Amino acid sequence: METSELLKKVRQIEIKTRGLSLNIFAGQYHSAFKGRGMAFSEVREYQFGDDIRDIDWNVTARYSKPFIKVFEEERELTVMLLIDVSSSQDFGTHHSVKRDMVTEMAATLAFSAIQNNDKIGVIFFSDKIEKFIPPKKGKKHILYIIRELISFKAESNNTDIGMAMKYLTNVIKKRCTAFMISDFIDGNDYKNALTIANRKHDIVALQVYDSLETQLPKVGLMKIQDYETGEEQWIDTSSRKVREAYKKWWDERQAQMQQIFNRSRVDSVSVRTDEDYVKALLALFKMRR
Repeated sequence: METSELLKKVRQIEIKTRGLSLNIFAGQYHSAFKGRGMAFSEVREYQFGDDIRDIDWNVTARYSKPFIKVFEEERELTVMLLIDVSSSQDFGTHHSVKRDMVTEMAATLAFSAIQNNDKIGVIFFSDKIEKFIPPKKGKKHILYIIRELISFKAESNNTDIGMAMKYLTNVIKKRCTAFMISDFIDGNDYKNALTIANRKHDIVALQVYDSLETQLPKVGLMKIQDYETGEEQWIDTSSRKVREAYKKWWDERQAQMQQIFNRSRVDSVSVRTDEDYVKALLALFKMRR
């Protein structure tokens, strides 16, 4: 992509996503994540109506009467975007490929973060860490992130979510809110790494997928290719058994993914490339309030 074309696309995405952040997500982002960065302030005696989960048992035992910990909201959070840049992101059958929607969602979240005075960083991953952008503030930093989202080319085609989770756990020392944006097409078991990462950080999973990935069209013989392995094969989509088997595989894969999120206590939302991701993000924010 030529520099002039890249800058034009950056500007287009900036105008759209910054507008969404200002006009639609104003207050929603802050409400959804405000309880996630809390700093210990002091202890005081327990009062009727206080949350018993805030009891400081050490101080309570020392004075033989209940005391609770008082927290105050930290003025800023650290927000990390974990962006899947594997080859499967280039798939799409509607107005845009998955990568385009991922870019817009990430940019919208980035603008929402800086409006809340949060620092924002990015981890691009495939089956390895492709690039790490340390969290910082400012519009210049956001525009750099958007440029990378548009133009970044991964060295590897495959996906390893567990590896990305382990990297996040190790590289970001302070608790952060991390949005993982991916199609979650990964043959590896990432449940343990996701669970461990979510204990230290606040992980949010955003799945982007295409409608053609959910069921096969009835068009006769079709050559399909795995974007990540490059493997090709012919299938007969006129066969009802073939279409039903594929649909069953997709439904089971989605159920397994959701089960992993539930067991790891990770909030999640799924959005198709032909759907409005704004509604999906607003639903997610509402769920977390």
